[in-house]
Amino acid sequence: MTYQLIRGNTPLLLSVPHCGTELPPSLAGRMLPRAAAVEDTDWFLDRLYAFAADLGASLLVPRYSRYLIDLNRPSENTPMYPGQNNTELCPTKFFTGEPLYQEGQAPGEAEIAERVASYWRPYHQALGAELARLRETHGHAVLFDAHSIKSELPWLFDGQLPHLNLGTVGGASCAPGLRQALAGVLGAQSAYSHVVDGRFKGGHITRAHGRPGEGLHAVQLEMCWRSYMDETPPRWNDERAAEVTPLLCELVLTMRDWRPQGTGGSS
Repeated sequence: MTYQLIRGNTPLLLSVPHCGTELPPSLAGRMLPRAAAVEDTDWFLDRLYAFAADLGASLLVPRYSRYLIDLNRPSENTPMYPGQNNTELCPTKFFTGEPLYQEGQAPGEAEIAERVASYWRPYHQALGAELARLRETHGHAVLFDAHSIKSELPWLFDGQLPHLNLGTVGGASCAPGLRQALAGVLGAQSAYSHVVDGRFKGGHITRAHGRPGEGLHAVQLEMCWRSYMDETPPRWNDERAAEVTPLLCELVLTMRDWRPQGTGGSS
């Protein structure tokens, strides 16, 4: 199985598409040795968000690294952020911009298509099916797509990112009331800097599965590593993780308990 799905009993699905760390052995000789450390992983997010399952959320976690295939990119590899440096469906560069593969060893079109069929499509089918189940059961479904990233990556963005970067595709991927409620949670605290629909407005998962007119509401949270871990080298930090968890829990509960207009909640 290329992913793990834990089914919950609330309208909320939490997806962590970049926390996988495995690479097929066949790639070891084709990628540069540096790739074995899978340095661009969304480190430890399955551990950080483990509490969500206890709150009744469904949880979808991949097995394999984004270096094999990026589950948050469209299968046709359309750039998410035109005019800026973008990562690819099957990455050929590290987040620092250097090559990921030995010269001449990057995947061609046929191999990319095989990876889409074997890894990308099963994850998205599971995600779509679980959202459909939740909507059928509860009348609506909410998707929290959880990500994390190093605070400074000049090849991808200028300067240092805020701690917490909430993306709703400019308000298109969820109802206004949900966006407002989550922004309110972030605005009510001062320990962590935040922005709504800034540099990271939401990747493919948020854009493809966030269809509020159909009862499917999606948001992305891009969290800087410094919020919960040591950045260099990447390492879990008990104290930082414990400090940020109550805020993450409040965000998760806000999504879980939110209801669309007409069902006892806000639009």
